[in-house]
Formats: sequence, structure tokens, C-alpha cells
Amino acid sequence: MTAADMLPLALSQGDPAGIGPDIALTAWLNRDQHQLPPFIFIGDPAVLAVRARELEIDVPIRETDAAGAASVFSGAFPVLPVPVGVDVVAGEPHVATAKGTIASIETAVSLCFDGKVRGMVTNPIAKSVLYEAGFGFPGHTEFLADLAKKRTGKTFHPVMMLAGPKLKAVPVTIHIPIKDVPTALSEALVVDTCRIVAEDLKTRFRLAHPRLAVAGLNPHAGEDGAIGHEDQDIIHPAIMQLREEGIDAFGPLPADTMFHDDARRRYDVAICMYHDQALIPAKALGFDDSVNVTLGLPFVRTSPDHGTAFGIAGKGIAREKSLVAAIQLASEISLLTEAQI
Repeated sequence: MTAADMLPLALSQGDPAGIGPDIALTAWLNRDQHQLPPFIFIGDPAVLAVRARELEIDVPIRETDAAGAASVFSGAFPVLPVPVGVDVVAGEPHVATAKGTIASIETAVSLCFDGKVRGMVTNPIAKSVLYEAGFGFPGHTEFLADLAKKRTGKTFHPVMMLAGPKLKAVPVTIHIPIKDVPTALSEALVVDTCRIVAEDLKTRFRLAHPRLAVAGLNPHAGEDGAIGHEDQDIIHPAIMQLREEGIDAFGPLPADTMFHDDARRRYDVAICMYHDQALIPAKALGFDDSVNVTLGLPFVRTSPDHGTAFGIAGKGIAREKSLVAAIQLASEISLLTEAQI
């Protein structure tokens, strides 16, 4: 199959004042070097044109639809227009852009369900900007699950995984304050998360027998109850249930000894209890190479592992490497999934 015959990936704009436009443009500019599959950018062509001038790069921008993106991709940057509605200044987020940011994500999801793209890659959003506009979800992941429910009538449990060349890590709880983590954790939540991870590692990553290393919540994994009870009362019983189901899960393990080289050789994915317990080692071991993958959804979704980086938007110093990795991984997962259907 040639690139022109291939369905594209959908690439959402993200916050237009952030580095999403920067890294999308530079990724396309270096498409041959990165061997990128075709994608269609869903966003405002005017924002892209201004940003290209600011970056002093020559990128021909062509408006098209998903059906035309693959044939356009080799010679021009394909865009499905979703207007922002206001003038955008790089590095200066504005609540008025929230509507366009949300519409870009919704359009990408619709294209996935309509079979017009192979999956979606999302550029970074600024949650604070969206919250100011009335956005009712903790983040991208939860919003995508809601869109999938509206489309199918089914409830989905989305699972966030940071996937890099040295580590795959999953937080069981995501965008909640640290003080709320102990009460949010439950045996059922740990079990459900691990089930989804194990299944998607089999179907989307071709790991026949995935090994799940489960971190404890407390220092030293609770030290037999001396430093908290959650490890004994919640995490250990969850692991026992998973093992009864034939899932190779083990722990709870002290998180401070899980991420050195020898430890990582013993598992395929680290299951962590909260956001930073997973994302700090994942980003430390592969900041430019790691990709945010959402498991448990009925379509492929990846994103870079960084934020909007308003401070460097439009300055020509944003690196596209994580976005490139996200595009490549979305393509690989979609092709592996198609091969099994």
C-alpha cells in the first residue's frame, strides 16, 4: 500500500496559541526524514499560515477533506478547516479559542467513527483555558470517552498510557489532586484498569503475554501496613484477582525501585497509582520519545507527552520529536489492529 492509498490520521489543532501548530508544521516539513504517514490537520489554516511566517518556514497549506489528504500530503500540508474565530497570538492563550479547540477534537472523533481516518493524534490543549469556557471534563482522555459514549451508547473506561522506548507506564488515577488519590483508589478500579491494559497490549501492541508490574501507593508499598493500609487492602487483593483471571500482574512493588534498568526488564508495563508516579519516570526516561496512548477506546488515539509550551510558541525552538513519535505509533497501532480484524 502506498501513502496515497492509505487512509490518513487525523491531527487535532490543540490550543492554537501553543506549540501545536509549530510542531505540526515542522513535522510535515521533515516528513520524508521521519517517514511520516499521511495526516490531515484539523484546525484553522490562517493560524498555520501566520505561524509558518513567524517560524520563517515555507509550508504550502492546502484545504481538503479526509478523502483527499493522502494524495495532497506529499506536496502540501493538508488541512480540514475549523476556524478559531479570533486572531491568535503565539504564546498568548485566549478563552475565545476554546470553541475551535473543542470542535477540532470532536471532528477528529467523528472522522474515526465514520471510517475516514485510521486514528487520531491530539496536539496539546490548555485545560485552564477550556475550563474558563465551561469545559466540563478533567482532560482530553475523559472528553474522548464521553464522545465515544455519545456515538455508541456504550460506557468506556479510558486508560492513559505513556509509551516510550524504555518504559510503558499507566496511572490508575489521572487528573485528580494527590490528596484525593487514596479515596479514589478501589480494588475494582485497579482490576478494570489492568484488564484493559492487558487486553490492549495483546491486540494493539502484539504482546502475547503482557507482564504488569503494579506499584504500591505508599512508600515501600506500605511496609506491611506500617505506612498505610491501601497496599494491603486494595492493591494486593486486586492483583490476586487478576492472577486468577490469568493476567500476569505482580506486586504491589515499592515505586522507588521499579524503574531502574534491571527492574524494567522484568515487565512490559508499570501500573502506577497516580499521575506523577507514572509520568515522572516515563518522561525522565524518554521525554522526546514517549507518546501518550489512550487505551480502552474504540478508536486509536495518541498524543505527544508534553503540554502547550506557550513560552516557546512561535519562536522556532519547539521540537517535533514527540509528535512525530505519536503519529508513527498511531499508524503502527492502527495497522496492527486492522491486520487482526
